[in-house]
Amino acid sequence: MAEAASYEEQRRRQVEANKRKLEELRLHHLSAAVRESAAKPSPMKQRKRKARAPPGAGEDAPLRRSGRVANLPEKPKYRDEFQDFEKRIRRSYGGKRRDLTNRVYATDEQRDYAINAAQELEEELGSDYPIFVKPMLQSHVTGGFWLSLPTHFSRKYLPKRDETIRLVDEEDDEFDTLYLANKRGLSGGWRGFSIAHKLVDGDCLVFQLIQRTKFKVYIIRASSYYETDD
Repeated sequence: MAEAASYEEQRRRQVEANKRKLEELRLHHLSAAVRESAAKPSPMKQRKRKARAPPGAGEDAPLRRSGRVANLPEKPKYRDEFQDFEKRIRRSYGGKRRDLTNRVYATDEQRDYAINAAQELEEELGSDYPIFVKPMLQSHVTGGFWLSLPTHFSRKYLPKRDETIRLVDEEDDEFDTLYLANKRGLSGGWRGFSIAHKLVDGDCLVFQLIQRTKFKVYIIRASSYYETDD
């Protein structure tokens, strides 16, 4: 019993000593303040809305540019020029597409005839100028009017960037078209050439590059097959 009483007395004294230390350090006040602040709900932050600028504001303000960039010359806007070119071409030949219900479909005999006749003409023209034969499909002469050119020919002879290419028919009438270098084909202006010459599926064209951006174009009609057959 004496030992137990001695232990309890020693424990009590230790607890009192710890309390005195806490009082000296005022830690209990700090702990109470922390508990009180944790119990209070934190006010929600109000998000500030950015005021919208009125319509047209800043349109007349000069564009801010760094000192290094400000003195450099403006880059040429080739794409804008070609977009204007395409618009002029579309206005020249009208905005309406051809009636796709009236499509003409060539027979295999007509296709073979036109291709053979075009290849014979290619041999007659000789090799003084780069030349290739292009049979017409529906996508070339209706709908989208997109004319893809042979890849090997385009890489070797045609411009490396978008440029205007002129087509000259057998009557020496000239038609400007837009050559897209990355796609290797004729876009704007080709539709006008196709419609003006009433090209249909099965016709075959011979393209002779007489200048850097000018083709002489010869047309072999698939419908001529029946004339020779008679």
